[in-house]
Amino acid sequence: MIKDKSAPVPKICYEIFVRSFCDSNGDGIGDLNGIISQLDYLADLGIEALWLTPVHPSPSYHKYDVADYYDIDPEYGTIDDFKRLLAAAHDRGIAIYLDLIVNHTSTLHPWFSEAKKGPENAFRNFYWWKSESEIEALGISKRDISDDSQVVYPWHDNVNDEEKYYGLFYVGMPDLNYHSEELKEEIAKIIRFWLLEIGVDGFRLDAARHIYPEWEKDLSINFWEFFAKEIRECRPDAFTVAEVWAETEEVAPYFKYLNATFHFDLSFALQRMLIAERDEEIVEKLLASFALFEKYNPLFIDATMLTNHDQDRIGSVVGGHIGKIKLAASILLTLPGQPYLYYGEELGMLGTKPDPYIREPFLWSEHADDTRHTNWIEAHFSTPNTIAPLSEQMHDPESVFNHYKTLIRLRKSEPALAQIFAPNLHRICLHDDQMLAYFRPHVERSLVIIHNMSGYSKNLHLPEDKTGFTQIIFSTDPSHSGELAHETLAPYATLILAPTTGQPPAVTEQ
Repeated sequence: MIKDKSAPVPKICYEIFVRSFCDSNGDGIGDLNGIISQLDYLADLGIEALWLTPVHPSPSYHKYDVADYYDIDPEYGTIDDFKRLLAAAHDRGIAIYLDLIVNHTSTLHPWFSEAKKGPENAFRNFYWWKSESEIEALGISKRDISDDSQVVYPWHDNVNDEEKYYGLFYVGMPDLNYHSEELKEEIAKIIRFWLLEIGVDGFRLDAARHIYPEWEKDLSINFWEFFAKEIRECRPDAFTVAEVWAETEEVAPYFKYLNATFHFDLSFALQRMLIAERDEEIVEKLLASFALFEKYNPLFIDATMLTNHDQDRIGSVVGGHIGKIKLAASILLTLPGQPYLYYGEELGMLGTKPDPYIREPFLWSEHADDTRHTNWIEAHFSTPNTIAPLSEQMHDPESVFNHYKTLIRLRKSEPALAQIFAPNLHRICLHDDQMLAYFRPHVERSLVIIHNMSGYSKNLHLPEDKTGFTQIIFSTDPSHSGELAHETLAPYATLILAPTTGQPPAVTEQ
């Protein structure tokens, strides 16, 4: 869906795994009122949009198996609580994106409860059903695992039924069948309800490449044409960002109908680079992806991230190394795109799979009896013994939190960093693959960004056409402030330079 360039696009987004963020009623489970209570914190951090993981009634802890699209899970609150959250967020200039799951439902959804009764049921065609012989004839009884699904045998038994149902992600998540026009109309009603009656600002779209099963996967993009048309007719300014967990070439066509997609190739490339302490020609790869995206939508928005709720946390990826945790943030927040922060990244939270342990409680303070803390799971990775809680980091100018806060403020104040459409990015060659450098040109003020990815001090030799960039506006190397006075950069440090003439005071972490 091509978006009007004049429409506002929130620039700094924050993913909240609702169950783990903030508890308001003492039951140990994060909830909507808990989020409301922390909106001032999020606004102060510089957040401009929230992506909430699913809030609908669901039998699972993560709630990606929806049982009712029109309500809020009682664990999280009520529809009135959601409306209060929306209003309070909007008062602070924060948009709300609802996680919408249209690839599948829960087996407890009334549609499936009806469909499983038999082939003659009116809701049968809302899902995929095939006999054993049909499955074998099509050669689709098993599949290769993918990054987004570890299920090998996606066909599941229904008691006393000669047909099996298809569930790509889990036996409790039957896939919806969009050959049904009746189903499409139900989805249209859901879109209209949340956009018009409730007033959300947009949707994060789960499993966007799996709308149709793998043997009909080319049809999935056609579904988003239908989806975009429904949005255009009821709220043209609504924002869509999709999970298309695939390589860039497969992702690009989705921009024809959607505003943004998450850049998984970039996420994994940054992780590899931080581990190896070497550039992977990431600027060249980004420019190639931008050119491809632009073919489908000249106003594409690249949704960038370090990790999300399905990936090992970036803090653990880099072994808890604070220098690398800060460097990861520095790269993410100085590259083009619309950055998404996973809750707790601003604290350097840790976690590796299985999934519950990459979704551990947010650390508000060192006090175990802090009523904001959630305790639905006992944290194995992010505890007060391993991570300084927010209450401590807020008062430490060298903390991960204040590093994020400073970078966000800088990104929002510098037009060259804030540019979303037509990404402004050029490689700067420093003849050292342990140095990552790029140019962000802008008519108001262009910037040079340099990252030392290694554990050693590195020499700086700017190319001749960039030697006029000597005014330091950001540095994590304490030896650099004001004017560029020497040509070395400390390990894992970032330096942002502007042209010498007429510059405001520098922003440094000292």
